[in-house]
Amino acid sequence: MNQCESMKGKTLVISGATRGIGKAILYRFAEAGADIAFTYNSNEKEAEKIATDVKERFGIRAVAYQLNILEPETYKDLFKLIDEDFKRVDYFVSNAIISGRSVVGGFGPFMRLKPRGLNNIFTATVSAFVVGAQEAAKRMEKVGGGSIVSLSSTGNLVYTPNYAGHGTSKAAVETMVKYAAAELGEKGIRVNAVSGGPIDTDALKAFPNYEEVKAEVVARSPLNRMGLPEDLAGMCWFLCTKECSWLTGQTIVIDGGTSFI
Repeated sequence: MNQCESMKGKTLVISGATRGIGKAILYRFAEAGADIAFTYNSNEKEAEKIATDVKERFGIRAVAYQLNILEPETYKDLFKLIDEDFKRVDYFVSNAIISGRSVVGGFGPFMRLKPRGLNNIFTATVSAFVVGAQEAAKRMEKVGGGSIVSLSSTGNLVYTPNYAGHGTSKAAVETMVKYAAAELGEKGIRVNAVSGGPIDTDALKAFPNYEEVKAEVVARSPLNRMGLPEDLAGMCWFLCTKECSWLTGQTIVIDGGTSFI
């Protein structure tokens, strides 16, 4: 394990951690010794593979749970299951996103946007964060505090084709983070967001204009490269350490400098 603050004996709950950014976050916390409760949507086989791997490599406890992020209220039942498997909850990272048919009408040019797709994106981004954070906060309060992180993106800062539905919901969740931070601080709970520029993941590679997006990001970034899942994972971990004990209600932008150029 790298020389870093130990999280041994503490527990991370993270949504959507079987690939991409979520998976990188899971491994970063596991490396620091945290036990992991994580969710998947449909790929149970991959989830169990990850759980087995981190348990063997880092000697931690890891359990995977199925969660449909479009049904946020089921977070309540999920946390009851987590209570049976883990003694405490210290960190919560809201990461899961939706794609495919569920975003039809939400991912596209402005004139093609439809309420159903927009509502689905808002549900998965904002409503899911609210219910998940509420349930996590109830457990954190019992152990003297904790840290909550929502993933966001710079699509609410920089024009991104077809991204209006997502970008608007990301702006909303960043505002919700501020309100949560203001009201949960007295319980010793910090709440922040991590906003990433375009990150090189399988989800991005599925975009029809992936190569065009990648070339544009590389050209715009002073660092001349795409962002990697590990770039965001490190910040999510850092926000949960003692080094950030007076940091709350903030959105940390990690975009390789692309939103300035």
